[in-house]
Order: sequence, then C-alpha cells, then structure tokens
Amino acid sequence: MENARIAVYTHLEDIPAIEDRLFFHGKELFGILSSTPGCTPYMFVATDGEGHWLGHLLATLNRRGRLLPPYLYTTGNVLGEGCYRDEVTRDALFPELIHAVTRHFTRRLCLVIEFSQLSKKMLGYRHFRRNGYVPVNWQNIHNSLHSKAPAERLDPTFLRRLESRYQMGVETHEISSEKEFDAFYTLLRNYYRMKFQRFIPKKEFFRALLSSDRCRILTTRYKGRVIGGCAIVYEGDDAYLWYAASRRKTYRRQMPRAMTVWYALNHSHAMGKSHLRFMHVGLPVIGEPTRDFLLEFGGKPTSTYRWFRCSIGWVNRLLRWFFQE
Repeated sequence: MENARIAVYTHLEDIPAIEDRLFFHGKELFGILSSTPGCTPYMFVATDGEGHWLGHLLATLNRRGRLLPPYLYTTGNVLGEGCYRDEVTRDALFPELIHAVTRHFTRRLCLVIEFSQLSKKMLGYRHFRRNGYVPVNWQNIHNSLHSKAPAERLDPTFLRRLESRYQMGVETHEISSEKEFDAFYTLLRNYYRMKFQRFIPKKEFFRALLSSDRCRILTTRYKGRVIGGCAIVYEGDDAYLWYAASRRKTYRRQMPRAMTVWYALNHSHAMGKSHLRFMHVGLPVIGEPTRDFLLEFGGKPTSTYRWFRCSIGWVNRLLRWFFQE
C-alpha cells in the first residue's frame, strides 16, 4: 500500500492510538502476553504518510523447550489477519504485514511461524506463497447460537446422556477459588504435555485472563475434583473456545470433555453471542477424534488454511513438497 509505514512495538506504553475492538490484536492481550514468561508480543502498526492509523497486527514469539533436539527454540504465532480501517485497507495492507512479520521473526531466529484463524481461506494466498509459507488444509468448526438454542441442535439421545451427568453430580461453572485455578492449570499442562503443536503459556497468562472482562475460565467438577475446563474469549458477537482440557480416561464415565463444551455453548448462548468458534479442532487428518467429537454438538465445519514457514530451508522445501496441492 502506497505511503504506508509499518512500525514494530515491543512495549505497551509505546503503542500509539489504535482501534482496540479485537481482543486477539488489542492492547489488552498485548499487556497479558508481556507479563507472561516465555512470551514476547510484537505489535505491528501501519500508518499513512500523515501518521494516521491504517491497521495493526499482534504477533507473538513463544520460547519453547523439548527433551529432544532442538532443545530450545522459538515459534511465532499470529491469530487472524489483524485489525484494519476497512476491508479495502485490509486487502492492500495485509500482504505488507505478512512480509514485515516474516522478516522480523526470521531475524530473531524463529524456527517456525504460523498464521491461523484467518477469516477467509484464500486471504493473502499468493503473498504467503511469495514469502515462503506452506499452506496446510485445515478445518474450523463453529456452532451457531443465534437462531436456535444449543439443545435444539443436539441428537435427543446425546442430550439425555449429557443431562444424566448433571444428575450424577457433574457440574460446570466459572473458577471461584485459587485452589480451583491451580487444579485447572495443572490439568491443562498435563493434557497437552505430549502434544507437540500446542503451546501452553505459563500460569501468569491464565491468571491475567481471569481479570479480563472479555474472558472466562470454566471448570467441570465431580465430587469436588476438577476433571475438565476451558478458557473462552468474547469478541464482538462471537465467543472463542481457546484452551480446553479434561481427564478423559480416569473420569470417562462422567464425560468431562463433553460437559465442559456443553456448558460453554449454553454460557455463550446466554450471553447473547451469535457463534461459538472452536480455535483448535485437532490435526487435519481423516478420523481426527477431536473434530468428530465437536461435530456431535451440531457444529458446522469449514475448510481453511493454516500457513507455516520453517526457517530451515531444506525443511521448508520438504514441507512444501509434502503439502503440495
């Protein structure tokens, strides 16, 4: 975009006046990430020749460690395409922000950069390609809440199974104590311990989410023990189920994962949201259990891309060959 200038900010107090309507690209999340060990947020702000705001994008550099090589490395993540003055500005400016993020993170020896949760499948397609990204076919799932109550979209047999768990003593509600918060975080860490792709921030991140008016953390309990939980973000007319975990083996009969999702749907519907969007629905493989499980609640799958770029040239070329269309 002509005369557009892109500046990168690493401190909250330095970020100029921007439209803060999107949580995933706003100052609030930037501040939360800044106070989380292992996370470094970067706000890319685009302005015109007179210094007027055109758009901005929040990207995060996450420091990670593994027992196998590479032992320590960083990954870059961008959720969505950012916030812009209008759609025309977005289409013109987003390619420049892709290039800016790629160049900035590559200089910081970022191993893998990932763009996900884009609003349109083909948004920025040729510009991602031009910057060396690999498109991976993915699926998103969302449940509509505006025309029917969640119970009206469920199979009656499945609904009866859920309702019987309430009679069994299973309950879900917002976190109400420090002990419950600690149990939720321990459950979350253990649930994703062996999952390579997911990055779980430190406890400070979720503690900050608790104090936000735009976030809720829910826990499912049975006989006083936390057996499931999730973190939800509210942005505009939609709710986003961001993180979720459960004790699927020990408490399988109590259906902790299903009860957590079921409460999240009803909670979002009661708040007047139009959709509940699941941000992580498992890997894009046939028979993925997480995706099949979420579709039982009457959700709608949509095809999309996630874009990945590895800084190791031969690995990136191998990925491009493997995921060629």
